[in-house]
Amino acid sequence: MRSCCTPGHGDATTVTLSLAPRPAASAVQRAAARGLIDLPGGRFLMGTDDPDAFPADGEGPVRKVAVDPFRIAPTTVTNAQFATFVKATGHVTEAERFGFSFVFGGFLPEDVAAVSRPVAAVPWWRAVPGASWRHPEGAGSSVTGRQNHPVVHISWNDAQAYCAWSGTRLPTEAEWEYAARGGLEQRRYPWGDELAPGGRHMCNIWRGDFPTLNTAEDGYESTASAKSFRPNGFGLYNVVGNVWEWCADWFAPDISRVMRGGSYLCHDSYCNRYRVAARSSNTPDSSTGNIGFRVAADSTERGP
Repeated sequence: MRSCCTPGHGDATTVTLSLAPRPAASAVQRAAARGLIDLPGGRFLMGTDDPDAFPADGEGPVRKVAVDPFRIAPTTVTNAQFATFVKATGHVTEAERFGFSFVFGGFLPEDVAAVSRPVAAVPWWRAVPGASWRHPEGAGSSVTGRQNHPVVHISWNDAQAYCAWSGTRLPTEAEWEYAARGGLEQRRYPWGDELAPGGRHMCNIWRGDFPTLNTAEDGYESTASAKSFRPNGFGLYNVVGNVWEWCADWFAPDISRVMRGGSYLCHDSYCNRYRVAARSSNTPDSSTGNIGFRVAADSTERGP
């Protein structure tokens, strides 16, 4: 099951692609894993009984879960980091192979919107020819000036390829939530229970009336720099809002993979999934302009 937060490739095409396996990471490649934060693990309360939760998403019940010590990146993988990987490996993302990816329609100039099909159930999404991590809004757009922003239009399979090259892995869903909570127990957000404590914006989400008006009161209409806003108690940035983050787990067996954290398109009128316990999913070959990832590693895996 997928939410309206991100359309999948099945909403526009039935093409199936296969990705060639990547060789084991060398010491040079593992340099991409530098800077991971060591977390001690342990038992924590996962999930929520929040009245704003989406029962169909499986957010509850609250249960005790144990995670082993592990390491996790303080930020999502950036355009600059992904470009290094592509230069080293020649990796071609699934969006590039499909020839399109999904973009929020409000970002598109008229000529691009005219040749981009809307998604029936969520018409603010458009299947945009040529949209990819290099061209986030389709042909004519680029990541110039966004090198430190999260890489987007990345499928779960693309994220796995990056992890194989860099000597890392995707976090499990339990690891992700443990890390995202930053040491706070059963709080709605990584910083507490108030969305904007003292009037201070803490994350990059949709402000205004979705999908017609984004006031950008938090400073951003689309992605923000991967190190925007204050980090949580463990030193992780933007674990809610900004971009959805792939996790290792299946959401539904052999159908879709877990995504966590919400994105810059989340709004409480339809997708209140920027809460730390919220979850969603998409098929492993799907990509959109609001899906990225961060990497993790076992605690015994040390960079050079």
